[in-house]
Amino acid sequence: MGAPVRAWTLAEWALLPLRLFLGATFAFAGLQKLANPNFFNAQSPSSIQAQLIASVRLSPIHSILSHFVQFAKPLGILISLSELAIGIGALLGLWTRAAALGGALLSLGLFLTVSFHASPFYTGADIVFLFAWMPLIVAGGGSRLSLDAVIAKRAARELGAPSPEVVTVPFAKVQEICGHFNHGKCGARRGQPCDQSVCPVLIGDRPPLATRVAIDTIDRRTLVLGTATAATVGTSALILGAVAAEAGRLIGGAPTPKKSTTQLGSTGTTVPSTGTTSPPSNSPVPKGTTKGIILGPAKDVPKGQAATFTIPNSGDPGIVVQPTAGQFLAYDAVCPHAGCTVSYYAPNNVFVCPCHGSQFQVVNGDVMNGPAPTGLKKLNVVEGADGNLYLQ
Repeated sequence: MGAPVRAWTLAEWALLPLRLFLGATFAFAGLQKLANPNFFNAQSPSSIQAQLIASVRLSPIHSILSHFVQFAKPLGILISLSELAIGIGALLGLWTRAAALGGALLSLGLFLTVSFHASPFYTGADIVFLFAWMPLIVAGGGSRLSLDAVIAKRAARELGAPSPEVVTVPFAKVQEICGHFNHGKCGARRGQPCDQSVCPVLIGDRPPLATRVAIDTIDRRTLVLGTATAATVGTSALILGAVAAEAGRLIGGAPTPKKSTTQLGSTGTTVPSTGTTSPPSNSPVPKGTTKGIILGPAKDVPKGQAATFTIPNSGDPGIVVQPTAGQFLAYDAVCPHAGCTVSYYAPNNVFVCPCHGSQFQVVNGDVMNGPAPTGLKKLNVVEGADGNLYLQ
């Protein structure tokens, strides 16, 4: 079970597709957020603020998240720029381990806030991204299509040192050229069995002080060149992010989102049949009328449209729609995927989650398109003889 010396170098070509995929995905995610004005608009149901509020209801770290809601916009900017920086670092192979560590931590944070309750667990992408970054934390960017490797070679060349690139050879070839190998024994290790994990040829002798100083000099030179390169790339990334944000603002227009539904139980609504003011939303029902909690006038939910209300026992948002005359269907409007509030899309007669695109059938609340693992929770809403809707 002993790993060979410098085992992390053995998979650099195999890890290259993974590094490029993760880099492209995170860079795109960051640019997409920066280019979407509604992501930073607190009035939008798909804003970072709306997603934070939704996560507070479901996240295992809800007590911590509740303190960040008031800082939603700067937090959204930080997340966007972090994704962009992580993605570019991984794509270029620049400070790859740092980028991978940042990607893993960000994925862990998104898992704990957004996809913790995804069921089964493998349907949530964040936990997959978390573990996908770990090989790159161990192996780094390697020497293939990597700025880290270019910088290390340049530092060694400027100091007249050998190239730091590591190559792999079969261990049988090492034994063949080794002057200490003899019938499975190692003369350099006083006749102990030959073992690749402690092979003196692969490990090398302990460097003398002069050599150690030279190695430290190369490491310092690599750090200086890497820092300068990272600063240049970072500045370019900030400019790219600013251009994407401005382009999104100009193209998208960033209008204030208009509600596609009304709010039941709003102050001052009246019931035409009696001409009296309707009771406040969620108020007790007078004796002799329909049992339940009054939500508001049924006229506020025209045929083919929807209205929202607050579910008294949970505080969750609810949504009621009238698909045909006299038929009222109501559901808990919290999306089972990440806790965002769904809205009614009349042209297609479906409920849609604005955060991640899940769609639900109006007739029964069942999920049509994921990533939501289950459908919406059905509620029983009826129209009373007084023209009001009641939650039973």
